[in-house]
Amino acid sequence: MNIIHLQAVANEEPSAAELAAIDAEWPVIAAELDVLDAEIALITAGPAASALDRRRVRRAERRALAARRELTADQAKDGAA
Repeated sequence: MNIIHLQAVANEEPSAAELAAIDAEWPVIAAELDVLDAEIALITAGPAASALDRRRVRRAERRALAARRELTADQAKDGAA
């Protein structure tokens, strides 16, 4: 029994608008990947995690928030124009 229902897409490529949206969101995606990397390093360190490991997570979270804030501001500016 297959519980995943995916329809095959026949020769459909992303549109220019979809590619532009991905490109605009890429800084957020990259920042969130940095958060994930920092969290994995912290978890992997276990009890040996240092203050530097925790600081790395906090900095990555701040960069992710800044990227989201910038994307939201850009979207609001584009919507107002």
